[in-house]
Amino acid sequence: MTETVTLKPGREKPVRNRHPWIFSGGIRSLPAGAANGDIVEVRAHDGQWLAAGYLNRESQIQVRLLSWKPDETIDDAFWRRRLAESIARRASLIADPLTTAYRLVNGENDYLPGLLVDRYDRWLVLQAGTLGIDRRKQKIAQMLLELTGCVGVVERSDHSQRHEEGLDPVNDHLLGEPAPDRVTIRENGHSFLVDLSGGQKTGYYTDQRVNRLRVAAYCKGKEVLNAFAYTDSFAIYALDAGAESVTNLDSSVDALELGEENLQLNGYDPERWTESFAGDVFQILRDWQHEPDRRYDLIILDPPKFVHNKHNMDNALRGYKDINLQAMRLLRPGGILATFSCSGLVSADLFQKVVFGAAVDAGRPVQILEWLQQGTDHPVALTFPEGAYLKGLICRVDAP
Repeated sequence: MTETVTLKPGREKPVRNRHPWIFSGGIRSLPAGAANGDIVEVRAHDGQWLAAGYLNRESQIQVRLLSWKPDETIDDAFWRRRLAESIARRASLIADPLTTAYRLVNGENDYLPGLLVDRYDRWLVLQAGTLGIDRRKQKIAQMLLELTGCVGVVERSDHSQRHEEGLDPVNDHLLGEPAPDRVTIRENGHSFLVDLSGGQKTGYYTDQRVNRLRVAAYCKGKEVLNAFAYTDSFAIYALDAGAESVTNLDSSVDALELGEENLQLNGYDPERWTESFAGDVFQILRDWQHEPDRRYDLIILDPPKFVHNKHNMDNALRGYKDINLQAMRLLRPGGILATFSCSGLVSADLFQKVVFGAAVDAGRPVQILEWLQQGTDHPVALTFPEGAYLKGLICRVDAP
């Protein structure tokens, strides 16, 4: 028999609206007989059945919801069906021979809270962000191999959210054939080497796939500055689109070295087409204000996540404003700024206000040409607006 979680009076509306999280503050009573990770049913204070999900008393989000159908059993068939549905939504991407890296399961937005799955050619990378998924990850990995025909699964559950669930980080081979040190993927016809165990996120930023094309459309004949370059994917798109040169900045020497390998893989001699600098990107941008030769036609700002919680929001917003201010000052009149934020707590409206503040301080008239967001393999469920984490602007920055 499934154990019951009972809500406090007046706390059932978000559940009825199919938001997948129930916080501890909304719960009146937890079942004594259910272990963390077990499936529980959720009822209103008057006993009315609302939904079912998995429990974790150690987390602020004590129940993550999976089903709103009272007659739906959450068993192996349920998990396999949800995985198959998520994969089927990417049918057009899967069929595209020019792209072999994309997200297959996007957590709450694909109605599988706590589970992220990315495909890199013949390997999958699984991220178990919650205890409920962690308990079932071996079974889920086996189902994924059967459903996709991939040969192996790597686990990259090494992010801070695990600590909030009472879990230790994991970065290891999970199932099937072990992945090589580097996997070669294709994205819109470009080739990239991906380090599945040591790279950022799950190895590569698949969420920027469409945005790399959009930014590349402005690069022909331009001198480009690619800040927070990681492994040079934006640089390669820019050069293929006809950029005159690309300057890459990143804090990681290893990332820039892999970026040079990616340039060579796509037919570009790094010494001919690019220059790279490793260090504090903020400081480099400030220092270059005093170097008149460091002016660019197009600047890309794709920084890592600045806002990790509401407590560091003010500092993070100052960081976003600072890098946009410095970039605007380095742009030639009429130059293009492509600027991004991947912080989920920073809304698109707030990000636009931050860029506006930078423009005012820079004394530069700025026009928005395009609003950008994460790709279609990173959908956002209307019931889970928190899933809209990536936002970007392409702007024209005119003379003072």
